[in-house]
Amino acid sequence: MADTASFTPSRRLVLTVMGLGAAGFAVGCSAGAPPITGPVTQTALGDYVRIGSDNTVTVYLRHIEFGQGISTGLTTIVAEEIDADWSQMRFEHSPADNAKYGNPAFGGMMGTGGSTAIFTSWQQLRAAGASAREMLRQAAAKKFGVDASDVLLVKGKAEAGGKSATYGELAAEAAKITPPDVTTLQYKDASAYAFIGKERTEGFGRLDTPDKVHAKAAYALDYRPEGTLTAVLLRSPKFGGKVASFDDSAAKAVKGVTDVVQISNGVAVVATDFWAAKKGREALKVTWDDSAAETRSSDAIFADYKKTFAKSGYEARKEGAGVSALRGAGEVVTADFEFPYLVHAPMEPLNCVIEYTPGVSATIHSGSQMPTGDQAAACAVLGLKPEQVTIVTMLAGGSFGRRATPDADLVSEAAQVAKALNGKAPLKFMWTREDDIRSGKYRPMSVHRMSARLNKGAIEYWGDTTAIQSIMEGTPFLPPGAVDTSSIEGGFDIPYAIPNIAVDLHLVKAPTSVLWWRSVGHTHTAYAKEHFLDVLAKKLGKDPVAYRRELLAKEPRLLGVLNLVAEKAGWGTPLPAGKFRGVAVHHSFSSYVAEVAEVSVNADGAFHVDRVVCAVDCGIVINPDIVRAQMEGGIGYGLSAIVGEALTLKDGAPVQSNFYDYTPLRMAQMPKIEVFMVQSTEAPSGVGEPGVPPIGPAVANALLAATGKTYAKLPLGAKA
Repeated sequence: MADTASFTPSRRLVLTVMGLGAAGFAVGCSAGAPPITGPVTQTALGDYVRIGSDNTVTVYLRHIEFGQGISTGLTTIVAEEIDADWSQMRFEHSPADNAKYGNPAFGGMMGTGGSTAIFTSWQQLRAAGASAREMLRQAAAKKFGVDASDVLLVKGKAEAGGKSATYGELAAEAAKITPPDVTTLQYKDASAYAFIGKERTEGFGRLDTPDKVHAKAAYALDYRPEGTLTAVLLRSPKFGGKVASFDDSAAKAVKGVTDVVQISNGVAVVATDFWAAKKGREALKVTWDDSAAETRSSDAIFADYKKTFAKSGYEARKEGAGVSALRGAGEVVTADFEFPYLVHAPMEPLNCVIEYTPGVSATIHSGSQMPTGDQAAACAVLGLKPEQVTIVTMLAGGSFGRRATPDADLVSEAAQVAKALNGKAPLKFMWTREDDIRSGKYRPMSVHRMSARLNKGAIEYWGDTTAIQSIMEGTPFLPPGAVDTSSIEGGFDIPYAIPNIAVDLHLVKAPTSVLWWRSVGHTHTAYAKEHFLDVLAKKLGKDPVAYRRELLAKEPRLLGVLNLVAEKAGWGTPLPAGKFRGVAVHHSFSSYVAEVAEVSVNADGAFHVDRVVCAVDCGIVINPDIVRAQMEGGIGYGLSAIVGEALTLKDGAPVQSNFYDYTPLRMAQMPKIEVFMVQSTEAPSGVGEPGVPPIGPAVANALLAATGKTYAKLPLGAKA
C-alpha cells in the first residue's frame, strides 16, 4: 500500500472521485415522472396541495429548504395521506402569507427555525393530505358513477368497478368539492405506512438531491436577471460604529462602478459586476464615528461579565432552598465556563436580488428564512404595502440561524440601496464571507459560574449563574418587560433529581450583534451542565452513566436514550490504551439525545475524536435517513465549535475574517458516527438542532476521564 502521507491526488482524480460520489449519492432518488406534452395546469386542493395535469402532486412549503431535508420530510407526510406514488411528488416554497403559512411556534409569523418544521406541520399536513385524498375520492366516485366508499386510491390513481383515473384527471373536479370537516378526517394507520419511517430506496429518496447533483438547483446566488447591478456594503470595523464622513472619488474611478451611496449602517458601492464592486469598496475612504462602538477585547468582556456576578440577577429557577443550600456540610465545587462568540458561516453567503419599481412594487429573490419579516422590512424602507412586495424564497446553502434575523438585515440593506438608486436596475446585494464573519451576527459569548455542594455521596445543591447578551430582547419574539430565558434554555430546566437548585441569569448590554445559532441557548447550557455533572460524579466516585441513571429515574425518555447509547457504545467495556469515553444527554426542541464520544488522548493532552455513538428519541421518525443525516451534521457542527471555533475581538474589532483563521472542522477531524433511533408513537419533534448540544460535553467528559482536568474554556483547541 502506498504511503498516504506522501500521496498528492491530481485534480483529475479528485474530480473523478467527486463525480463517483455524486453518482452514489443520487442512488435512491426519484427522477420524477416523465413530462407530458402540452401545457401543465395546477389545481389547488387547499393551501398546501397542488395537483398537476401531468399527475404531479406539489406540496407548498411554508419552511425553507437549506439542506436540512425539510422539502422531503414535509412532502412525505402529504404523500402518505394522499396515497400518491413517490415519483409524483414535488415541492415549492409557498408565498409570503402569515394567514395561510404562518408558523405557530413563531406566533403565526412565517419562519423556519427552532427545529419546528416537522413538529408544527405534522398534524396540519396530515390533514392537508387526507382532505385532498377525500376530495379526489369524491371526484372519482362522481366520474365512475359509484359510491365513494367503493373507490380505491393507490399510487396516484383512483380505481373502482374496473375503471381508473389519475389524480391529474380528477383534480379539476375535485377542486369543486367542499373540503371535508377536519374533525371527520380518518388518518392512515402506522402499520399501513408506505413512506413514513421507511429507509431510502431506489424509488424513494430526497426530492432536493437530484437537481443538486446535476447542478440544476437554483439558489439565491444563482439568480441574476439581465441588467443586474451588484452592490456590496462597507460597514464599520467595530460594532456600533457609524459613518462620520467618506471620500468616494477613488471608488468611483474603478472601472464598472456606477454609484456610491450611504445607508443607515455603511456605504454601498454599486457596480456592473461583483469584482468591480469589491474593488470599489476597497478604494473607499471612510472616517468612522466610534463614540458608541464596542472598544473592548474578548478578555476584557469576559472579565466584565464575571463582575456582574457580584450582583443579584434574574432568578430563573429555584428548587428547594435555592442558593441558600450552598451553605452546609460537605464539599463545595465551583467552575467558571467561558464560551466565545461563534459565527454561523453557512457555505452560501447572504445575498438577494431586489427588483424595485418606485411606488409600484418590489420583488425580492432570496433564501429567506423569515419571508414575511423580510416583506415587512422592505415595505418599511420602500413605503410599499405588503401586497406590493413579493418574496420569492429560493433554496439556500445553509443557515444555522443566520438567515433568520428579526431585523431582516439583508433585505433592509438591499432595499435601502435600491431606494437610493430609484430602482434603475435589478440589484444583487451581496455579503462576502469576510462581511459575515467580521460584521455579522454571532452566537453570544457567555460565562457560566457553576457551583455545587456534595455531601453524603450526593449532590445536595446545584447552582448555575450565567452572564450573557440577550438575543430576543427588543425583537417581536419577546413581549415587552419579559426576560429572555432562551439565553439559558436547557440550563434552567435541568432534569436531574437534585433537591436544591438555583439558576440565576444576568443579561448584559453590548453593541455586538448577536443571533440564535444552531441550538441557541442549549449550545452552551448543555456543555456547562453535562461536563460539570461529570466533574461532580468523578469527585463522588460514581460512574457517569450509572449516576445519570440514578438522577433520571423520573425522566423516562432521557433515560431511554441514555440506556440505548450506553448499550450501543459498549459503555463499561475495555478500550485500547490511550482511548477514553465520555457521555452526555440533553433534551432540546422536544427531542431527546444521548451521545458517547470515544477519544484518543496523547500524553501531552492532544486529542482526536474517533467515534461518536448517538441515540435519539424524536417521536415518530418521518425519514430515518434524514434524521441520521441531521444527527451526523449536528455532531459535526457542534464538534467544530468546541474544538476550534471562536470569534475574538481586539479593541472592539473582530480578528478572524475567513476559513483560514476562523477554522471549522476539517474532514480529517470528523469521527465515525453511529446513530440509533428510539421507536416511538409520540408526535414527531425536531432533529435539526438536538444533535449539537451533547457532543461538546461528551468529548470534554472523555478528556476528563483521561486527564482528570475540568475543560471550562472553549474552544478546546488541542488535536492529535
